[in-house]
Amino acid sequence: MLGRENKGGYVLHDINSNFEERAILVGVKLSNDHEQKASESVEELVRLADTAGAIVLGEFLQKRQRPDSATFIGKGKAEELANYCQEMEANLVISDRELSPAQSRNLEDIIGVKVIDRTQLILDIFAKRAQTKEGKLQVELAQLKYLLPRLMGQGTSLSRLGGGIGTRGPGETKLETDRRRIRKRITDLEKELADVQKHRALLRAERKTEPLPMVSLVGYTNAGKSTLLKRLTGAEVLVEDKLFATLDPTTRRVVLPNNDVILLTDTVGFIQNLPHHLVAAFRATLEEVQQADLLLHVVDASHPNNEDQIAAVEKVLNSLDAMQKPSIMVYNKVDLVADMHNVYSAGCPNVPISAATGAGIEELLSLITDCLKERYTTVKLTIPYYNANLASILHQKGRVIREKYGEKGIEVEAEISSIWANRVKERLKSS
Repeated sequence: MLGRENKGGYVLHDINSNFEERAILVGVKLSNDHEQKASESVEELVRLADTAGAIVLGEFLQKRQRPDSATFIGKGKAEELANYCQEMEANLVISDRELSPAQSRNLEDIIGVKVIDRTQLILDIFAKRAQTKEGKLQVELAQLKYLLPRLMGQGTSLSRLGGGIGTRGPGETKLETDRRRIRKRITDLEKELADVQKHRALLRAERKTEPLPMVSLVGYTNAGKSTLLKRLTGAEVLVEDKLFATLDPTTRRVVLPNNDVILLTDTVGFIQNLPHHLVAAFRATLEEVQQADLLLHVVDASHPNNEDQIAAVEKVLNSLDAMQKPSIMVYNKVDLVADMHNVYSAGCPNVPISAATGAGIEELLSLITDCLKERYTTVKLTIPYYNANLASILHQKGRVIREKYGEKGIEVEAEISSIWANRVKERLKSS
C-alpha cells in the first residue's frame, strides 16, 4: 500500500493507488462458528478486496479451537502462508478477523508482506468513497483511532523500534511526536464533527417548520438502496454493483399517491462484523435513521443468505435504538428470484419490488402512505372566501376528500397531517 500524508503530517495507508495489490485472503473458523457462515464471510471479503481494487490470488481458510495470541492463525500456519505468498507472488495478506497490533506485526515478520485486517480494508474503501466534508472527517477519525494503538507496527515511516543498544534516542522522540500529532488531530476531528452535528440539528429544526415525514433507507450494503432512491426520486446518485458504493447520505423529496411529500434519505450500507468504532464514527450520519418517522429496510431477495444480512442490519439498528421505529421490509431484486416462497419475514409490512425494472414501486408507495397514516387526521372545515388560500394549503399538503362552495365559504373535508391541520385551524381562529 502506498501512503499519503494527511493534514496532521502523519501517513495513512489506502489500497486506492496505482500500485498493484496482489492479495491472499485469510479466514479462520473457530470452534463456535458455523462452517458455512465462515465461508460466506471470506466470500464477502473477496468482494471487499475487489471493491478496494486488489487482485485476489487465493483464499486461505483455517479451522482453530481458539485464536493464537501471537499470530491469530498460529506460527505453523503463518509459515505455510508465507510459502504460499512467495509461490503466488502476493504482496498483501488480508485477514477476515480483526488483528491486534502485536498479531499484525508478528504475521508481517513471518510472512514478509504487508498484513491488514477486515477493519482496515473497510476503512480504505470508506476513504475512497467519501465525497462530502462530513464523510471525509468521519473516515479520517475512524482511521486514526484504528492507527494509534498500531503505531509501533507501521514500519520505519512511523519509527518502529527494536530493543537493545543503538535503538534509543531520536527514533523514540519521533514516535512520541507522531502519537501526539495523531491525538491532537483526533481531538480536532471530534470538535469538527460536533459542529457538524450542531449543523444537522439546525437543518432538522428547519425541516420541522414544514413538517414533512422523514423516511430512511437502511439495509445491507449492495442491497439496492441507491437504485431505489434513484427510481423513486430521479436523483443522480452513484449506482454501482460494489460494496459501499454509497457512503454519504442523500436526501430527496418524494410525492406519495395522496399528494403528501416525504423526505427520503439514503444511508450508508451495513455489513456483517462491522466494527463498533466504525458505527460510532458514523453516528452523526446515522442520526438520520434515529430521526426518521419510517424505515425502509431494503433486502436483496436474490441473495441466498439474506436472513443473515437482515440480522446484521437489525443488530446495528438496535445499537442506534432504532429497532422500535415503524418499518417496511422491502424485498428488492425480485426480478432475479425464480421462487419467492418463504422469502418474507413476519412482524412488519413487506413488499416485493425491483428497483431496476420498476416492478412493485406503486405498491411500495401505497404501503408507505398507509404506514404514515397515523400522522394524519380527517378535518371538516368551512373556510371563508377571504381565507381561500387555506383551502390551497389543504390541497397542497393533504388529500381533499370533498369540497363544496357554500354561502359562508368553502366547505372542505380533507385528510392531512395533524400538524398542518392544527395550523390551518389556528389561522381560521385568528382571522
